[in-house]
Amino acid sequence: MDVLRTLWAHKLRAFLTMFGIAWGIVSIVLMVAAGEGLRKGQEEQARNLGKDIMIVFHGRTSLQAGGMHAGRVVRWEDADVGVVHDESPDCEYAIPELEQDTVRAHSNFNNGAFTVTGSYPPFGYIRTLDIGAGRFYDWDDMREARRVAFLGSDAAKQLFPGRSPVNDTIYLNDFPYTVIGVMAKKKQDSSYDGWDVNKVFLPFTAMRRDFPDKPPGTPTTFDQLLVTPRSVGQHEACKHEVRVALARMHHYDPNDKEACPIWDTVQEAQAFKTMTDGMKIFLGAVGIVTLLLGGIGVMNVMLVAVRERTREIGVRKAIGAPAGTILRQFFMEALIIALLSGAIGLGIAFGFCALVNMLPMPDFFAGLTPSWTSGLTAAGLLGAIAVGAALYPAKRAASVDPIEALRYEAGG
Repeated sequence: MDVLRTLWAHKLRAFLTMFGIAWGIVSIVLMVAAGEGLRKGQEEQARNLGKDIMIVFHGRTSLQAGGMHAGRVVRWEDADVGVVHDESPDCEYAIPELEQDTVRAHSNFNNGAFTVTGSYPPFGYIRTLDIGAGRFYDWDDMREARRVAFLGSDAAKQLFPGRSPVNDTIYLNDFPYTVIGVMAKKKQDSSYDGWDVNKVFLPFTAMRRDFPDKPPGTPTTFDQLLVTPRSVGQHEACKHEVRVALARMHHYDPNDKEACPIWDTVQEAQAFKTMTDGMKIFLGAVGIVTLLLGGIGVMNVMLVAVRERTREIGVRKAIGAPAGTILRQFFMEALIIALLSGAIGLGIAFGFCALVNMLPMPDFFAGLTPSWTSGLTAAGLLGAIAVGAALYPAKRAASVDPIEALRYEAGG
């Protein structure tokens, strides 16, 4: 009670100290939360496009090779898939993708224009097509070239407004396809051929039979090859193996990147990680400066507050209070201030983050993601500064003669 009465008697000093500590904690938590929210948002967007995916497009040669002139158009063939798979041990998947954007689609309830794409069953995993209802096509569907379709979420809503499309029928250029599943809603901010929510996904064999590649393509060519490495560390080796295998099959220089353009999302993710690491270092430097400035403010307030109580310390010593009791008094006061202001700062910071996260966020930002580590570190550091700034002058004042302490105050 004596500690609380003393704090109440010096409430302005106590408030200024608590404000400095709480403000430092709030600043650090919000800075770290904003940086982490941006990192997670971009990470989620990259995951929504695909899991460590490389999209291998066909192109036009820019180098002469094997007696063949530059400028020749290269198109991937069905036979390439098996060769790339066999000759690329660092690659986990190498699957084709064939697309059409002129297919007429309708159900018994509505119609629409959607991109129709065919591939192998791992396509759903590679491209992060999470299932909202039903299932994705499997290898049995592939082997039997079944007319089954997996719908993007927006395509399903348009073709089957207000009802479940699973086990119902859609017509693609009048070919009847049974809907076996619907994709879960997903956010996507990058694409190489349109948003997945507006697509219809078919087994590759059914796509090849009903919607083959258009001229100048042939019935055995496809649009792009989707490749994933066995691990992130193997992605450069995987990419090199794919280039070499395709160059051998199509008789061009494996160093000719124009003949085989590759969108490497793994490389993009690594570049983004480098950027976010730099951002973390910058935010950490700003945080350290903020803590130092906050610590200096807290220290100044505590030093002045204790120095102004030198007479009180002299009176306590004059009536027989030992130095340890006096120090304990100041320690408890500083500890209460540190704990209370730390709790208030953390509460404000986490509460503000929760309120902001109730608002709609852009796709690239996952909201404010507060960290207990940063909050508790800031609270501990500022609290330690407050306690140290209180004990140091109190210890000096308690070590002098009571008469000198009284005279110092009276003269001050």
